[in-house]
Amino acid sequence: MAGGAGKRFWPLSRQKNPKQFLRIVSEMSMIQMTVDRLLDKIHMKDIYVVTAASQANLVSKHLPDLHRSNIIIEPQGMNTAPAIALSAQYLSRRYNKNETMFVLPADSVIQNVDKFVESFEPAEKAALLDNLVTFGVEPTYPATGYGYIEGGDSAEYGLNVKSFKEKPDPDTAKYFVDSGNYFWNSGMFMWKIGTILNTFAKYLPKVKTLLKEIDVIWEEEGLGADISYVYSRMPRIPVDIGIMEQADKRVVIPVSYGWNDVGGWKALHEITEKDKDGNFFNCKHETVDSNDNYIHSEKFVALIGVNNLVIVDSPDVLMISDIHQSERVKDIVTSLEKKFSDNLL
Repeated sequence: MAGGAGKRFWPLSRQKNPKQFLRIVSEMSMIQMTVDRLLDKIHMKDIYVVTAASQANLVSKHLPDLHRSNIIIEPQGMNTAPAIALSAQYLSRRYNKNETMFVLPADSVIQNVDKFVESFEPAEKAALLDNLVTFGVEPTYPATGYGYIEGGDSAEYGLNVKSFKEKPDPDTAKYFVDSGNYFWNSGMFMWKIGTILNTFAKYLPKVKTLLKEIDVIWEEEGLGADISYVYSRMPRIPVDIGIMEQADKRVVIPVSYGWNDVGGWKALHEITEKDKDGNFFNCKHETVDSNDNYIHSEKFVALIGVNNLVIVDSPDVLMISDIHQSERVKDIVTSLEKKFSDNLL
């Protein structure tokens, strides 16, 4: 899934070049890193990217070996449930419905790729038993920025899912971690194509109806046909709420491989290599009594007596934030959208 706007990484993430196409943690872009870690297990011909129509050319630019027909066009952003439903319907025209489908965001960081690939096997075995499988990251601290999955009793592979929890307050997050049976919700899933389509039919019947309309258009006009009118009527809902919280057969595979969704500047600071004072710089710099800052700039930067700052200097924007409030950069983006400041978006 690579259609997001990446608003929490403004001002580097823009409409014309959102987060998944940025090189913010390595020499590869986020989407290139995501595909690269799959290639030992999955052939490029079996990798598909669902993205916004406006980003299809960027996908091709970053993934030149990906066939254009493996780019699934989402006419407009409608959240993850419609994007996944559209993708499953698209894949059902190319594969047997008993084939497994692995769904993952294009903008996560995974440090131990070997362990990541190892987790495919139990997940696929669980999926072949008609389960909806999710990957639950064993928490390393009481994070308040992630949703949680409550594991239940043991399944044949993994654990049965007892419940999904929204992003908690600090006390609740601590309780989750201390209890030992809660996992960070990674937003990664595996299931059979037919299983997820049947589940949409059961819990989001409107989606099933609209997929039938889309399938007729594809049959008559080809997979590149304009489906925007039909797709715009999809319910704008996350797959967690629309499907996973309602379904019966749900399994979580506990994983621990250095996962981070890099949801904002603070999360990025946590995974970057820092100096002895906890500062990250991508530029020449000098510091005096300054700690735990994240600095991105093409200029020489001098810090004096400041702590816990995010400073991002782009050609047309200087953004400065307290690192603990940096997710509120979305509020700036929302304000700019209302002011039609497209040149800054």
